[in-house]
This record gives sequence, structure tokens and C-alpha cells, in this order.
Amino acid sequence: MTPEQTRALDDRVLAIEQALSADDLAATSSLIADAPTHEVVAVIERLDARRRAVVYRLLPKQRALEVFEDLPASLQGDLVDALQDSEVAAVFADLDPDDRVRLLDELPASVAPRLLRGLPVDERTLTAAVLGYPQDSIGRRMSPEYVTLRPTVRVSDALARVRSRVRDAETVYTIPVIDDARTVVGVISLRDLLGGADDDTVGALMSEPHTATATDDAEDAARLCADLGVLALPVVDSEGRLVGILTIDDAVRILEQEESEDAARQGGAEPLRRPYLSTPILRIVRSRVVWLFVLAVGATLTVQVLSVFEDTLAQLTVLALFVPLLIGTGGNTGNQAATTVTRALALSEVRTRDVWRVLSREVRVGALLGLLLGVLGFAITSVVFDLQVGLVIGLTLLSICTVAASVGGVMPLLARAIRVDPAVFSNPFITTFVDATGLVIYFLIARAVLQI
Repeated sequence: MTPEQTRALDDRVLAIEQALSADDLAATSSLIADAPTHEVVAVIERLDARRRAVVYRLLPKQRALEVFEDLPASLQGDLVDALQDSEVAAVFADLDPDDRVRLLDELPASVAPRLLRGLPVDERTLTAAVLGYPQDSIGRRMSPEYVTLRPTVRVSDALARVRSRVRDAETVYTIPVIDDARTVVGVISLRDLLGGADDDTVGALMSEPHTATATDDAEDAARLCADLGVLALPVVDSEGRLVGILTIDDAVRILEQEESEDAARQGGAEPLRRPYLSTPILRIVRSRVVWLFVLAVGATLTVQVLSVFEDTLAQLTVLALFVPLLIGTGGNTGNQAATTVTRALALSEVRTRDVWRVLSREVRVGALLGLLLGVLGFAITSVVFDLQVGLVIGLTLLSICTVAASVGGVMPLLARAIRVDPAVFSNPFITTFVDATGLVIYFLIARAVLQI
């Protein structure tokens, strides 16, 4: 959003909150009547549970469905708890199968069967098919509502078929082409169909297909869809038969969710999976406290190292002044390397088999960074204190940066190799590890140079 749009949205939220506080439902209804759907969603995300349900009930039926579909699944679950059974059943029936599954994953297990039983048989079958795939697979996020064409069909007949299915299908802009065994043999865009002659066949106009397997990881499939720049990606089963499609809007949503999770874990917290202002305080506390406990336990390694070298510090107390600088520099260097490699892993720019190449590059990067910082640290410290202390600081910065960059670059690859989220292994653990090893390096160099 532009700054002007943000200010306008903030003003609208404030006005709605004031109207709700005054129990002025007419004013509230008027405020949301002309607002775009994305603004209504933003407003609802910032309200508490009670006011959220009130605002939602003031929306006309069709508008309410549009808003519901755009809400995060966690807030959809909150609304289901707040609405009456008849309202929930109506909204649930109007959702697409993949959106239903996303909502069901947020609801208590006792609620899901009741909602499914209320669906028409054909909709229940489509939803059950999506529910049958593993939790984090793309089969769980695909749409089973699509249009297909055969390669021998003429363009005029193909367009007639598209028109007849345009209201039922998730998208008609990219259409899978299948054979008699439902194997995907190509894809054709609506643009190509419209540009073809009536007597042309679909097979003459279609292009080579790119597909994802239903059991593939959802993030990998979404990344493939985004990298290819396609509007929809066919999803097939283990035998290559078409079972669904992944649209670009769903791919973007998956990638945004994964990016949010990685960012949270790199910062030492669990992802909230819901808008910040609508997240209960206790849930925020739970998302952070476990990691703080783990990091606090890890920090005892630093305390232990300081206790081992207590005599060294007692002989030259000036060394203690540089401890925050050195461990901070090491932690930042390691985090930079880990973030870069984690991002490269997500974009498939590196694989776990590239561990030695990554290590080689990060050793050189860390050494060059350490050399630059070490020369600067040596020069400044030598002027302020003395030449020997400056040499200790310079050599320590060189060593710590080299070690930190190497560890930070390799950790995400090791995490991926043992099937752990690389973001979990990155910043928090690297900071703790580098703090302890950096202090050991520092005091060993100090003992060698200062002869203490």
C-alpha cells in the first residue's frame, strides 16, 4: 500500500472501532458498504473476535463470501466459532474445495465431520479427495475443479466447452490437455485458443506441460509455479494422471506463508499463522517462550567459557571490554551467511550436495570480511590501547569471521540433509554456537600474543 492508502485504511479502522464502541451498527454498515474487499479484510484482521463477528454479519451475503475467502484460515476458524450453524453451513458450501480443506485444518476435529456432512454429495467428494493427501503436500492445496481438453478437439468445440465450465472451474486461463488415460500431454492458454482458427486442433496449439506430483512438498510446487511464471500448474498422481491444478494466487499464498514462517524462526520464535493484532497475548507468549528458554540454556556455554578463562581476564582486564564487540560481530557474520544460504536453498540455487562448494565460498568470504574488520580493529585498538592488544583484536576478528561465516553457511545445508527446517538451525543456534567458540578463539589468541 502507498502511505496515503495506509492512512486512509487506518482512518477507516478507527472510525469503525468508534462506531462499534458506540453500538452504532448503522454507521458501521455504512462505513464498510463502499469499502473494497481487501480493505474490509484488513479491518476485520485488526478487530477483536466479538467485533469481527459483528462486522462480518453486517456484510451482504455475496460480499461476506468474498471477504471470508480472503481471510487467513485462522481467522476463518474464529468466525466459524462466532457464527450460527446455518451461517457457517452456507459459507462452507460456497467455498472452493481447496479453501474448505484449508479451513478444516484450523477447526477442531469434532467440527469437521459435521460440516462435511452438510455438503452436497459432489462437493463432499471433491473435498474428501483433497483431504486425502498429506498435510504439507501440494495435493492438499490444489483445486480439483478444472477444465480439461483433448488434443483432437477443434478450437471451436474447445471454446464451447470452456464457456460451459467457466463458472465451475478454478481457472480457465491455463487448461490441461489430457489423453484417454487422463495423462497430461500438454497445456493450452485461453489466449492461444482465442487466437486459433476454428478448425485448428488443440494438439496443434498446445505447449509442453510442466507438472507437480500431488505428494510433492507444497512450497516446492509453489516455487516451481512462480519460477515458471505460469498462471496454473497441473498436479498429477504417481502415475501421471491429472488430479488437480495449482493456481498462481494459491502459489503466492503458500510462498508468503513459508516466508513468514522462516522469518519468525530465524528471529527465534514460532510463526503466529495469523495477523499480529488479532493474535491473543498468550499465543504470542507461547510462540516466543520456548525459543527464549532454549537460547538461555545455550547462553550458559558462554558463561562457562568466561569462567574457564577467568584468570586470563583477571591479568588483563582490558580484554573484557572487547567481549561484546567480538561475539556480536561473530553472531552477525554467521547470521548473514545462514540467511543467504537458506534463501538460496528455498530458491533451489544450491542443493545439499553443494555443501563443500558452499563451505569453500564462505571460508573465503569470512576471511575477507575478517581481514577488513581485523585491520580496522587493529588500527583503532593500537592507537587507543597498545600494539599487542590491537594485534589480539585484529587476529580474533579475522578468525571469528572466518569460523562464523563457514558455520553459518553450512548449517542450513546440514539441516536440510537431516530433514529439519533450515530456518530453525540458522540464526538462534548459530549465534549461541559462535558466541562460545568466538570467546575460546579470543582468549587462546590473547594468551599466545600477550604471554599470559
